[in-house]
Amino acid sequence: MARFSVSALVSLAIGLAATWIGVRGAGPVPPLNAVLSPTVGLWINAVDDLPAEASADIPGLTDAVQIQYDRRSVPHIFAATDLDAIRALGYVVARDRLFQLELQSRAGEGTLTELVDEVALVADQETRRLGMPRAAQQRLASLDTAGTLHRVLQAYADGINAYRTSLSTAQYPVEYKLLQKAPREWLPIHSLHLLNRMGYTLAHAPIELDLLQARALVGEQAARAVWDASSPVQEPIQPAPRTAPREELTPLPAPGAPDTVAARLVASLTDGIDAGFATHPPGGAAPPPARVVAGHGRSPLRWARDAGLSPEDRFVQQQERAFASNNWAVAPARSASGLALLAGDPHLELTLPSIWYEVHLVVPGVMDVGGVTIPGLPGVTIGFTRAFAWSFTNTGADVMDFWRETVNDPARPTAYELDGKLQPFVDTRIETYRNKSGRIIATDTVRYTHRGPLAKQGREWLSMRWTVLEAGQELLGFYAGLRATTAQSFLDSLATYYTAPAQNMIVADTSGTIAIRSTGRHPIRADSGRGSDILDGRTRMADWIGFRPIQRYPQSVNPAQGYLASANQEPIDPAFDPLYLGVDPHYEIWRALQVNRLLRADRAVTPDAMRRYQTDPGSVRADRLVPAFVHAARTRLAAGDTTATLKAAEAMLGAWDRRYTRDNTGARLFETALGRAMTLIWDEFIPEGSQTPLVRPSESRLLQLIADSVSPWWDDRRTTDVREDRDRLLARALVTAYDTLRTEFGDPTSTPWTWGRVAPAKPRHLLQLAGFAAPEVPIDGGRGTLNPSIGSRRANFGASWRMVVELDRTPRIMATYPGGQSGNPASPRYLDRLPLWGRGTLDTVFVPRTPADFPATAVRARLTLRAR
Repeated sequence: MARFSVSALVSLAIGLAATWIGVRGAGPVPPLNAVLSPTVGLWINAVDDLPAEASADIPGLTDAVQIQYDRRSVPHIFAATDLDAIRALGYVVARDRLFQLELQSRAGEGTLTELVDEVALVADQETRRLGMPRAAQQRLASLDTAGTLHRVLQAYADGINAYRTSLSTAQYPVEYKLLQKAPREWLPIHSLHLLNRMGYTLAHAPIELDLLQARALVGEQAARAVWDASSPVQEPIQPAPRTAPREELTPLPAPGAPDTVAARLVASLTDGIDAGFATHPPGGAAPPPARVVAGHGRSPLRWARDAGLSPEDRFVQQQERAFASNNWAVAPARSASGLALLAGDPHLELTLPSIWYEVHLVVPGVMDVGGVTIPGLPGVTIGFTRAFAWSFTNTGADVMDFWRETVNDPARPTAYELDGKLQPFVDTRIETYRNKSGRIIATDTVRYTHRGPLAKQGREWLSMRWTVLEAGQELLGFYAGLRATTAQSFLDSLATYYTAPAQNMIVADTSGTIAIRSTGRHPIRADSGRGSDILDGRTRMADWIGFRPIQRYPQSVNPAQGYLASANQEPIDPAFDPLYLGVDPHYEIWRALQVNRLLRADRAVTPDAMRRYQTDPGSVRADRLVPAFVHAARTRLAAGDTTATLKAAEAMLGAWDRRYTRDNTGARLFETALGRAMTLIWDEFIPEGSQTPLVRPSESRLLQLIADSVSPWWDDRRTTDVREDRDRLLARALVTAYDTLRTEFGDPTSTPWTWGRVAPAKPRHLLQLAGFAAPEVPIDGGRGTLNPSIGSRRANFGASWRMVVELDRTPRIMATYPGGQSGNPASPRYLDRLPLWGRGTLDTVFVPRTPADFPATAVRARLTLRAR
């Protein structure tokens, strides 16, 4: 049954008109006569979009390609050559995800305004000022047109365009009709733009301003201790020779006197920050602020983005940046079957359609690979072959640095000082932004030093170096990796070509090997220093001096403990290798502690246990932090506090089993109390006139503070009548949280604050169109659990794909993702996987070797592609 009726699509069109007026003022509204036309309008999209039999022609095919869709709508592509398989992949992805293809590539190209108009100008400006389109152009220009990578990119484009050109206006995806646009031609460079966009999502987390602001407020020593240090709890990706986490809960240095040098630099960098890079809209007037469709505009140091946020939104945004992914592998000695096991579930923004598209490609004697692809990339990103399976988590490495440059003209520079001489810029580009009709709406001047793009930040000029701008061979790594036959050869194939974004690549094979490597180019700074400070651009002595050699990447093969696990924790314990990789706020320790706790306790792991772990509601975070709140409440009550709210809050939190089941009633109180406590604890970082800290240290710092009940950090300096200690502050946070939730959700004695009701997952359409969003999905899991799905007013994050593989001679695979294969909101395949995902259940993945292996009952549709 279709998810949306025709009447719903009509209502959406009317709603879009209202949204258009809200965003654009009195500008032109999309003509409803077009979108309501019975021959070309939205009505045509309200059909099943996967006919039982179909055929098409694709230029360049060497032989016919047979594609059979199974009952889960997964296309199984059977081709004679690898390039034919890639052409077919482009075709089937476009068939289901054409609008997503264009939107995502434009996000990496900085041309969203040409599709959705001025509402995306801020996002496009950031993309171009970061140098992403220029890097893609340089990368494409460097490719040999007869080389493997260029031929793969072109084959993929041929497939996409074969589908695109077959469409009539009536058959355009609904988003094009609503936007009054036609699908554009897909070019090889568009895949490179998408790769850069992935790098932005996974490797753009500058922390220099955060540390600088911390220094300006509490001094050098205290700022370094809470912001520029490793986690006090170590459970690294590269296993350490021990059977428990390493903890170093030393007292934090007290807040000190402000660092006046840092304060002056903060003032200089943030003066008039809204100006950012010199932007010159025609007519001289800047466009009014508007909601950005595909991401929030940011200057490279994230200041322009944060400057426009409320304190509450900034706090939510800082929380969201902590979300990432899980993967783990179990050796035969610890599995019930005596076979290697692998699980992976990358945590990304939950969108409709999903970021992933499930496929299976077979080329006899060349490849037999299944899993998920990102629409726009010609290959399988996470998945399995007959010999091995693999998955990724984000490394969180610091791969972006900034230099304070001295230029020859602060207003219109043409050169910068380097080693005592003026050096002309290596490139100066005029970036032109156009709206949907092609009219120029703004221009930028973006300059480049030998390090990378140069930005005006307040009164300062900063240059940037970022490994994402130096990447581009990653697809060759995957292409080579799919021909590997062992876990080790797969990792080595990727390491040869892979630059960014750095990923923790885990793999298990049918021989029983399990392995992991934090793969990507990790910069080594001058004097092997840290990358958390803005550097002096006047000398090459401050430049990067190289990259970690592959043998020094965090990694492990067949460890003695019998399993491997990564969950965005620090890749290697700095006690074993102190060379800088990143700072504590880039990492999260809680999920790593939880998955290691589960794996240590199970010496006969089954695939179903692996599936259960992915949505396990247990939380080391809650187990370590909740007792401190309960103890504080009981201590204050025993001391004579008669507040009824404190007593009720203590009873609720004390009764909670600290598991994030969908029907529990304690998690919402804990999360709200913890958020309030983080604001009260870090009051030293709250600027005058605000209510939220400018910087928020990692939650792992609370473990150090809880162990030091009278630390000066517990005192809220805004209260003059009392000096808070640990128990007083945590009890205060608990009372405030209870009162807040009672106002928002009602009296819990009559309307319980069940987790599934107050914290559901909320997958949303790529254009944030409410009519195309999914219903709220109650889940088991929350922050700090292995299923940290969360929905907020700004974004939604969670497990975007779940997979479990048992590496028998014929691997057995279970998997799913939230949403469906189709990007058409009117399709029955748009949300058909969501209920399964919400329950934490996985589908059995069908992996036939030939078309003849398909039972008739397993075929949902057939597609034949012919050479043209």
